[in-house]
Amino acid sequence: MSDFQAIDALLASASSDRIPLPPAAERRRLREGLNLSRAQLATALGVGASTVGGWESGRDPSGEVREKYAYFLEGARTKLDAGAATATAPVGDRADAPAEADQAVDTDDVDALAAAQPCVLCGQPARHQVEGFPQHLDSAECGAVEPVQAEKPVSEPAAQQTSRQLAPAGRQDRAARGVRVVPVGRRVQAASDTPDLIGSAVAAALAEHAGDVEAATAALVKRAIPDAMALLDHTRKGGRYDIVAHPWLPEILRKQTARGADQIWEARPKWTRPEVPAGQHEVTALDINGAYLSALKTHLPLGQLEHSTGDHHDRRRAGVHLITPPVWDHDAVLPNPIGNRDEPGPLWVTEPTLRLLLRLSGPKYGLCDPPEIHESWTSGATEGLLEKFRIVLKDARDRAIGEDDEVTLEYVKQMYSKFVSTLGESNYNRELYRTDWMHLIRSQAFANLWTKAFKAYDEGLMVVRAMGTDELHVIGDWRAVFPEGRGVTEVKVKDVYTVGTDQDQPMQAPQSPS
Repeated sequence: MSDFQAIDALLASASSDRIPLPPAAERRRLREGLNLSRAQLATALGVGASTVGGWESGRDPSGEVREKYAYFLEGARTKLDAGAATATAPVGDRADAPAEADQAVDTDDVDALAAAQPCVLCGQPARHQVEGFPQHLDSAECGAVEPVQAEKPVSEPAAQQTSRQLAPAGRQDRAARGVRVVPVGRRVQAASDTPDLIGSAVAAALAEHAGDVEAATAALVKRAIPDAMALLDHTRKGGRYDIVAHPWLPEILRKQTARGADQIWEARPKWTRPEVPAGQHEVTALDINGAYLSALKTHLPLGQLEHSTGDHHDRRRAGVHLITPPVWDHDAVLPNPIGNRDEPGPLWVTEPTLRLLLRLSGPKYGLCDPPEIHESWTSGATEGLLEKFRIVLKDARDRAIGEDDEVTLEYVKQMYSKFVSTLGESNYNRELYRTDWMHLIRSQAFANLWTKAFKAYDEGLMVVRAMGTDELHVIGDWRAVFPEGRGVTEVKVKDVYTVGTDQDQPMQAPQSPS
């Protein structure tokens, strides 16, 4: 297949005449309008995905490839214009238009409102309600004005009079055929509410540095912390929970010396199997992708931590706990969930560590006794506090991998890793002083690694080492247990080495891991 035939396969129609190139922003809009990735277009043009990214940031191609690119852009514009014309054509003129009866809203369920109420879709005043939900009947009116940004709790009497009434099962299909019904508090955001902050920052950096990938990456890394905080603020709009950004901290969360540490034990794994069976064994060192990114999904305290005593755990709260850890009798085959600790007695652990110990002491696992809780510093918590933030970063990371976009990939990695590392009392991030969050997110990453080690053991692999947040060494057919790849739910090979002799021997760390 020739280059031009490959483009024909993408566009199905276009013109081959030489065409002036549109502005950079328009080039990206045309590609994304056809749901094509940079990698797909780059393959058809015979260039790299980062090259296409440079063109969409202001650089111009030259020579024959310029003609191919112009050929694609003109064809993309033609297809999009044709699609827009079809979408705006009168219903009666469209061959694929549904019957008029299917388009109509059932008037039996539509009531006029004496006073305008906020539309559950766009937040603007609406004069009608469907199935008890105030909303616009005409989609042209809905969302025509900028939606209300602030989202305030609805009082119970008002809620009883509006959207808390659920449509009877027999009438839900009529609502589905008409306008969409969305409960109050779950406002649908227009596309303009969710700009691609990451993509815009990468495009601007590439444009500023004339497509120089290394210079653009360095600039983005330098601004990763403020950009991460801006992204967090954006994903928190309309959030259900308020957070305390600079709470008072108990002494256990304060550094004992200027360069020292506080009293919180994060349970960082640093474990090597004591010995391996006789014989030669091939060990695969697996790299856990996006360990801190995945760990953003953890129970985080919202407000200032409050003190309590007693051997009791409230799952609605999160924080740090002084516990006496249980005896661990499985060190020959699995790492201790609290990590390597030589000193016996009570220690302060985080919420993820405590919850892991409680699970392992339960009937499903039965691996240890329950930990004894002496006292706690906790606040009301939610597991979804950073979920939107995490999903935006994960989606950007996935797209960057799919498009071979190393600039965005490194930028995203720096955003979430530096976000976690500067949550304490850092001079680089003064918007959030949540040392407790930093410890909890790190500990969640360690708990996630322990869980993967147990999965490997439970599936018949021999676990050899578990280190830090993202390193797991195993013997056996690991591909039957873990999917291989670069996604956050996948693992990739970091190193392969051989251990063992004719007799059982102490396990030694690899001499020169890659």
